[in-house]
Amino acid sequence: MDLADGLLDHPYDVYRRLRDSAPVHRIAGPDGTPAWLVTRYDDVRAALADPRLSLDKSHATAGTYRGFSLPPALDANLLNMDPPDHTRIRRLVGRAFTPRRTEQLRTPIRRTADQLLDALDALGAEGDTDLIASYAAPLPITVICDLLGVPDRHRRDFRVWTDTLVAPAPGTPPEAGKHAVVAMLGFFTQLLADKREEPGDDLLSDLIAVRDEGDRLSEDELMSLAFLILFAGYENTVQLIGNAVLALLEHPEQLAVLRKDPAQLPAAVEEFLRYEGPALLAIRRFPVEDVTIGGVTIPAGETVWVSASAANRDPDRFPDPDRLDLSRDTSGHLALGHGIHYCLGAPLARAETEIALAALLERFPRLELAAGEVRWRPSLRARGLLALPVSYGKNAT
Repeated sequence: MDLADGLLDHPYDVYRRLRDSAPVHRIAGPDGTPAWLVTRYDDVRAALADPRLSLDKSHATAGTYRGFSLPPALDANLLNMDPPDHTRIRRLVGRAFTPRRTEQLRTPIRRTADQLLDALDALGAEGDTDLIASYAAPLPITVICDLLGVPDRHRRDFRVWTDTLVAPAPGTPPEAGKHAVVAMLGFFTQLLADKREEPGDDLLSDLIAVRDEGDRLSEDELMSLAFLILFAGYENTVQLIGNAVLALLEHPEQLAVLRKDPAQLPAAVEEFLRYEGPALLAIRRFPVEDVTIGGVTIPAGETVWVSASAANRDPDRFPDPDRLDLSRDTSGHLALGHGIHYCLGAPLARAETEIALAALLERFPRLELAAGEVRWRPSLRARGLLALPVSYGKNAT
């Protein structure tokens, strides 16, 4: 099976057929090479926490995995590491994403959300906008850049580079991705040099101090970590916010429930994660020994893809899984991973989405889908929107 067949346009229909027919499938992966796909909830959850399934590409059988090509200075990140290096680096940066630290960020996040909505409000009592471009994208890039200490003048460039890598627009030349990587490498090299020259009260300056004073990070690890935090902190959250808004606008009865009782927002965010999470596939894995999943033995070194999106729509775990239900028990959903590779920025992503939705629904009580095409990213990894046309109005009715 070619993984691209139907998955971009109708992912949950494809996953339903795969779950129903077999627990594990032989496929052509996103890079075109042979791989194994796991879709049932119990198997996916177990695989995500199985130490025999390595993220380290050195365990891949030679010639069987091409993957996403990054220079070493950006590739030495947590998505390519196992313990003990993974444990060491995650511990160093983990304090920046604790629930307590996230609570301290709520006020500046809300301030940023209100500023973005002010700009829309100023356009008039009625208006149309692409909510991804005007709100869902600039909010998380502002938050994560503020956290890291990235100057304002570089933020738009980073958004363009990221979009080029994750979901290039139709007609984008093949070399655009390489140019984006080169530009990002130069950006991070200069940013680290600037922070060493003039440290600030930000996470990146703290990580540089760890590297330069404690020597607990290599230079490549430092640069790769900065890249991953900025890349993932923007990319996953913009998808989650956009997907959540679309889900609400397509299910007006659920939107009415949330408007009536905004206290349900934290639980609603969990349902948005389950129903339309920000990734169709988790990061690929490579067995360090022969591994049996769902009765299928996968040889050591072959590529394994596990799908949290498929698992989160498994009716054996979540009854009536294709229905958006904000009152559902979502405990155990896998949208943010499971095990030692559970999403480091999960508390921040949840907080940003909750605050973004609260501010949007308070400001625009007549928000609705507008004429125009709701466009999804052409990406098997990132499940998110390129454009979300909406109509909005001020509080006056």
